[in-house]
Amino acid sequence: MQENINEDNVSEVKDVEENIKEEETKKVSGMKGFLFDWILPVVLALIATLIINKFLLFKVYIPSESMKPTLEKGDQLFVTKVYNLEKLQRGDIIVFYSNELGDTLIKRLIALPNDKVEIKEGKVYINGDETSEEYVKNPSIYNGSFTVPEGKYFFLGDNRANSADARYWANPYIDGDEIKGKAQVRVFPFNRVGMLK
Repeated sequence: MQENINEDNVSEVKDVEENIKEEETKKVSGMKGFLFDWILPVVLALIATLIINKFLLFKVYIPSESMKPTLEKGDQLFVTKVYNLEKLQRGDIIVFYSNELGDTLIKRLIALPNDKVEIKEGKVYINGDETSEEYVKNPSIYNGSFTVPEGKYFFLGDNRANSADARYWANPYIDGDEIKGKAQVRVFPFNRVGMLK
């Protein structure tokens, strides 16, 4: 009789130990599942976002009307990083830093290094040829001429009558090192989402 009681006790203890081990295994597998199903994907997404933002593209907000009607105040854009300045073309919409203004700006690239720019009654001539600027809906009657130095770039806003751009800066040229990216697509507002021209 005594032996049966001891065997039953041993059996109950084993059952309890097995139940405890099963519960611990479930907790561990539950934690692993949570880690692999939730935490790891979120961490990887954050790392991927940081890498993309650092090396490929970033988002900008338009704070003024200097690029109207192409860009409206409040628009949000994706901008790709620029690594090869030789791929820039006249007419590109570029994000750059102005040392003179101490601010990051977005304007239209009008002239490349060594270009001669002449503005007569608001019309822009590059190296003697009049440029087609269908994006300018609000012209100005400004007159002036510029010769872009080597390694520098010349920018104007599309809203020529209301844009504080290179025409009015003490130093009208932006160094290539200050060019941050090329605006590619509008992502907000949703009714105007699309590629930029």
